[in-house]
Amino acid sequence: MNINKVNDALDRPLRDLRISVIDRCNFRCQYCMPAEIFNESFKFLPKSELLSYEEIERVSKIFASLGVEKLRITGGEPLLRKNLPHLIRNLSKIEGIHDIGLTTNGVFLKRYAVELKEAGLHRVNVSLDSMNDDLFKQINGRNVGTGPVIEGILAARDAGLGVKVNMVVKKGLNESEILPMARFCKEEGLQLRYIEFMDVGHTNGWKMDHVVTKKEILEMLSSEFQLEPADPDYYGEVAKRYRYKGTDTQVGFITSVSESFCGSCTRARISAKGEIYTCLFNGNGHDIKALLRSDLDDNEVTEQIASIWNHRRDRYSDERAEGKNKGQDKIEMSYIGG
Repeated sequence: MNINKVNDALDRPLRDLRISVIDRCNFRCQYCMPAEIFNESFKFLPKSELLSYEEIERVSKIFASLGVEKLRITGGEPLLRKNLPHLIRNLSKIEGIHDIGLTTNGVFLKRYAVELKEAGLHRVNVSLDSMNDDLFKQINGRNVGTGPVIEGILAARDAGLGVKVNMVVKKGLNESEILPMARFCKEEGLQLRYIEFMDVGHTNGWKMDHVVTKKEILEMLSSEFQLEPADPDYYGEVAKRYRYKGTDTQVGFITSVSESFCGSCTRARISAKGEIYTCLFNGNGHDIKALLRSDLDDNEVTEQIASIWNHRRDRYSDERAEGKNKGQDKIEMSYIGG
């Protein structure tokens, strides 16, 4: 498939595709998989309902023909999917794909970091919401301390992978960990990204009162560190980044609640159920699994995907600020990743 012949079909940029390869996690984090819902009796998707690796490779090639340059593998916890390095290796060979990332809770990262790097993975985003063992165990709901995650982070860095540490900040839970997290990441030369607690799905009990905004976090950081703004690396970059003065180490903010970035979004997602979502907050997906398992050829599937993207009207974060989207159906984070 000739990339240059296809990507003119889009009337707005599409550069970033996130693919959820599994709907389960080894954590019961209250942000996306609270234990009262995702317990031992919860029925996860059967294997047949997940896209096969061959289907993921096929759809990634199609999206590359539409201009996608970056792939992010997510979950659930993607390292629970067997033979993930095999998928990474094949994705890295796709024409037009220049960057492959992985979002993980880091528990298995020490075991797989070198293999993933050798397979062609470029970077990892690792979730770590506290440096305090007891609090971290409370957040993840599995009595897992910070040790395995930190070991995974350092192993990924030492394997040559780019590493970003993601911290979701929830008021009344872990805002006391903002500065300890910054100290650790600055000392280790890691980029920390603070994520405002977001109203993804319907199970995490989101309220605006729980949000600690970028402005509030930046004020806390400025009490101890000197920070200067960093220029965006590319159009549509989500994180608003700052640099610790005198270093190359950065800290970023994901601000979908306090400072919307809908207007520059270049990102699409494929859920664990094989549906395309043009917005993290939109519960109305489009079934791509049925297209891939039909008798349509690649060109016909490409036309369908281009039409879905060209007709997107998502402005959820903008509309939240305007009070216009109360009661909107939303996809759960366990199905769509970050």
